Amino acid sequence: MTSSLVRRGATGLVGACAIGLVVAGAGVLPVAGAVPCKASGFAQTASGVLNEAGGYLDAHPAADDVLTAAASQPPEVARSSVRGYFLAHPGEFLDLQRIVQPLKDVKTQCGVDLSPSQLASLFEALAE
Repeated sequence: MTSSLVRRGATGLVGACAIGLVVAGAGVLPVAGAVPCKASGFAQTASGVLNEAGGYLDAHPAADDVLTAAASQPPEVARSSVRGYFLAHPGEFLDLQRIVQPLKDVKTQCGVDLSPSQLASLFEALAE
């Protein structure tokens, strides 16, 4: 059970870090069928974006490695590493920007500024 919690925590942290580094503080936008601007919509959208980002990163192991390493690096080192990678791979950056677009849209639609670090904190609080 403890290894499962650690694995889920690491997955959530890496996902939050990856999205945070790519979208720098975006929120979450509800998907079709969810009530706009409600926690349920935010959760469904975040889940969908993380799932798609996970599939993308599985198919792009170098990007996955950079973002995974960033999760355990000091913030300045992580930012520099991630920025350097995506400057050298602009197509991957644009792909991930497209994937996380719903996370950016909530800022406009709902006026919510729910950052990836806030999502990670929520995850940590619920995982205990």
